[in-house]
Amino acid sequence: MMKKILIVLVLTFVKISSINAQDVSIDGRLQPLLNEFFTVCKKYDITYYDKLFKLKTIDIVNTLTVSEEGSTLGMLKRNEEGQVISIDINWVAQLDKEILKVVAFHEFAHYFLEYSTHVCDDCGHIMSVVNSDYFSIANDWDVKLKQLFEESPAYVKKQTVAYVEHEKE
Repeated sequence: MMKKILIVLVLTFVKISSINAQDVSIDGRLQPLLNEFFTVCKKYDITYYDKLFKLKTIDIVNTLTVSEEGSTLGMLKRNEEGQVISIDINWVAQLDKEILKVVAFHEFAHYFLEYSTHVCDDCGHIMSVVNSDYFSIANDWDVKLKQLFEESPAYVKKQTVAYVEHEKE
Protein backbone atom coordinates (compact mmCIF):
# COMPACT_ATOMS: atom_id res chain seq x y z
CA MET A 1 0.00 0.00 0.00
CA MET A 2 2.84 2.40 0.89
CA LYS A 3 4.54 1.67 -2.45
CA LYS A 4 1.35 2.58 -4.34
CA ILE A 5 1.08 5.90 -2.51
CA LEU A 6 4.72 6.66 -3.22
CA ILE A 7 4.31 5.79 -6.90
CA VAL A 8 1.20 7.98 -7.16
CA LEU A 9 3.04 10.88 -5.51
CA VAL A 10 6.03 10.53 -7.82
CA LEU A 11 3.81 10.31 -10.91
CA THR A 12 1.82 13.35 -9.76
CA PHE A 13 5.03 15.32 -9.24
CA VAL A 14 6.33 14.31 -12.68
CA LYS A 15 3.02 15.28 -14.28
CA ILE A 16 2.95 18.68 -12.56
CA SER A 17 6.59 19.30 -13.53
CA SER A 18 5.92 18.47 -17.16
CA ILE A 19 2.86 20.72 -17.23
CA ASN A 20 4.97 23.61 -15.91
CA ALA A 21 7.70 22.88 -18.44
CA GLN A 22 5.17 23.04 -21.24
CA ASP A 23 4.00 26.48 -20.14
CA VAL A 24 6.99 28.19 -21.77
CA SER A 25 6.70 28.45 -25.52
CA ILE A 26 10.17 28.85 -27.04
CA ASP A 27 10.55 29.68 -30.73
CA GLY A 28 12.67 26.95 -32.29
CA ARG A 29 14.83 29.55 -34.05
CA LEU A 30 15.87 30.91 -30.64
CA GLN A 31 16.27 27.58 -28.85
CA PRO A 32 19.93 26.98 -29.90
CA LEU A 33 20.86 30.50 -28.74
CA LEU A 34 19.03 30.01 -25.46
CA ASN A 35 20.83 26.69 -24.94
CA GLU A 36 24.17 28.38 -25.61
CA PHE A 37 23.27 31.18 -23.17
CA PHE A 38 22.36 28.64 -20.48
CA THR A 39 25.65 26.81 -21.01
CA VAL A 40 27.48 30.03 -20.18
CA CYS A 41 25.17 30.60 -17.20
CA LYS A 42 26.27 27.23 -15.85
CA LYS A 43 29.94 28.19 -16.30
CA TYR A 44 29.33 31.30 -14.16
CA ASP A 45 27.07 29.45 -11.71
CA ILE A 46 24.09 31.66 -12.52
CA THR A 47 20.74 30.01 -11.93
CA TYR A 48 18.15 30.36 -14.64
CA TYR A 49 15.76 27.42 -14.32
CA ASP A 50 13.16 29.02 -12.02
CA LYS A 51 13.18 32.25 -14.01
CA LEU A 52 12.69 30.36 -17.26
CA PHE A 53 9.46 28.80 -16.10
CA LYS A 54 8.01 32.13 -15.03
CA LEU A 55 7.91 33.11 -18.71
CA LYS A 56 5.11 32.41 -21.14
CA THR A 57 7.09 32.87 -24.35
CA ILE A 58 10.49 33.45 -25.86
CA ASP A 59 9.57 34.37 -29.37
CA ILE A 60 10.41 36.02 -32.66
CA VAL A 61 7.62 38.52 -33.29
CA ASN A 62 6.44 41.00 -35.91
CA THR A 63 4.88 43.41 -33.40
CA LEU A 64 7.94 45.49 -32.48
CA THR A 65 8.67 48.84 -34.14
CA VAL A 66 10.52 48.85 -37.44
CA SER A 67 11.27 52.24 -39.00
CA GLU A 68 13.99 54.33 -40.63
CA GLU A 69 14.31 56.41 -37.45
CA GLY A 70 14.99 53.35 -35.34
CA SER A 71 13.74 49.88 -34.68
CA THR A 72 13.13 47.93 -31.50
CA LEU A 73 15.01 44.69 -32.02
CA GLY A 74 14.11 43.10 -28.71
CA MET A 75 12.02 43.66 -25.65
CA LEU A 76 10.95 42.14 -22.36
CA LYS A 77 7.17 42.22 -22.01
CA ARG A 78 5.64 42.59 -18.57
CA ASN A 79 2.21 41.93 -17.10
CA GLU A 80 0.15 44.41 -15.08
CA GLU A 81 2.13 43.56 -11.94
CA GLY A 82 5.42 44.38 -13.68
CA GLN A 83 6.61 40.78 -13.90
CA VAL A 84 8.39 39.75 -17.10
CA ILE A 85 6.20 37.31 -19.01
CA SER A 86 7.96 37.13 -22.37
CA ILE A 87 11.14 37.83 -24.26
CA ASP A 88 10.38 39.13 -27.74
CA ILE A 89 12.88 39.41 -30.59
CA ASN A 90 11.98 41.40 -33.70
CA TRP A 91 11.84 39.32 -36.88
CA VAL A 92 14.18 41.87 -38.50
CA ALA A 93 17.04 40.60 -36.32
CA GLN A 94 16.92 37.34 -38.29
CA LEU A 95 18.31 39.07 -41.37
CA ASP A 96 21.78 38.22 -40.09
CA LYS A 97 22.68 35.39 -37.70
CA GLU A 98 25.23 37.56 -35.86
CA ILE A 99 22.69 40.33 -35.25
CA LEU A 100 20.16 37.75 -34.04
CA LYS A 101 22.72 36.32 -31.61
CA VAL A 102 23.68 39.71 -30.16
CA VAL A 103 20.05 40.81 -29.82
CA ALA A 104 18.99 37.51 -28.27
CA PHE A 105 21.85 37.51 -25.75
CA HIS A 106 21.08 41.16 -24.95
CA GLU A 107 17.46 40.33 -24.12
CA PHE A 108 18.35 37.11 -22.29
CA ALA A 109 20.84 39.14 -20.21
CA HIS A 110 18.20 41.70 -19.26
CA TYR A 111 16.11 38.91 -17.79
CA PHE A 112 18.42 36.13 -16.62
CA LEU A 113 21.48 38.25 -15.70
CA GLU A 114 19.34 41.01 -14.14
CA TYR A 115 20.48 43.92 -16.28
CA SER A 116 17.72 46.42 -15.46
CA THR A 117 19.41 49.14 -17.52
CA HIS A 118 21.83 49.45 -20.40
CA VAL A 119 25.52 50.10 -19.77
CA CYS A 120 25.95 52.81 -22.44
CA ASP A 121 24.36 54.30 -25.55
CA ASP A 122 26.58 52.82 -28.28
CA CYS A 123 29.88 51.51 -26.95
CA GLY A 124 30.28 48.06 -28.49
CA HIS A 125 28.99 46.24 -25.39
CA ILE A 126 26.27 43.62 -25.80
CA MET A 127 24.22 45.66 -23.28
CA SER A 128 24.43 48.94 -25.23
CA VAL A 129 21.16 50.73 -25.95
CA VAL A 130 22.12 50.63 -29.62
CA ASN A 131 24.85 48.71 -31.36
CA SER A 132 25.77 50.42 -34.60
CA ASP A 133 28.35 47.72 -35.31
CA TYR A 134 27.05 44.27 -34.41
CA PHE A 135 29.82 42.68 -36.41
CA SER A 136 32.63 44.05 -34.24
CA ILE A 137 30.86 42.45 -31.26
CA ALA A 138 30.49 39.19 -33.17
CA ASN A 139 34.17 39.25 -34.21
CA ASP A 140 35.22 39.68 -30.57
CA TRP A 141 32.49 37.40 -29.20
CA ASP A 142 34.42 35.57 -26.48
CA VAL A 143 35.65 38.82 -24.92
CA LYS A 144 32.23 40.49 -25.20
CA LEU A 145 30.51 37.43 -23.73
CA LYS A 146 32.90 37.34 -20.78
CA GLN A 147 32.28 41.05 -20.23
CA LEU A 148 28.51 40.53 -20.42
CA PHE A 149 28.54 37.85 -17.73
CA GLU A 150 31.26 39.17 -15.43
CA GLU A 151 29.75 42.66 -15.32
CA SER A 152 26.19 41.41 -14.91
CA PRO A 153 24.27 42.30 -11.74
CA ALA A 154 23.53 38.60 -11.15
CA TYR A 155 27.23 37.65 -11.25
CA VAL A 156 28.46 40.69 -9.30
CA LYS A 157 25.88 39.98 -6.59
CA LYS A 158 27.10 36.37 -6.36
CA GLN A 159 30.71 37.52 -6.05
CA THR A 160 29.85 40.07 -3.38
CA VAL A 161 27.98 37.47 -1.32
CA ALA A 162 30.84 34.99 -1.72
CA TYR A 163 33.36 37.63 -0.63
CA VAL A 164 31.33 38.64 2.43
CA GLU A 165 30.88 34.99 3.43
CA HIS A 166 34.59 34.34 2.95
CA GLU A 167 35.45 37.41 5.03
CA LYS A 168 33.33 36.12 7.96
CA GLU A 169 35.35 32.90 8.24
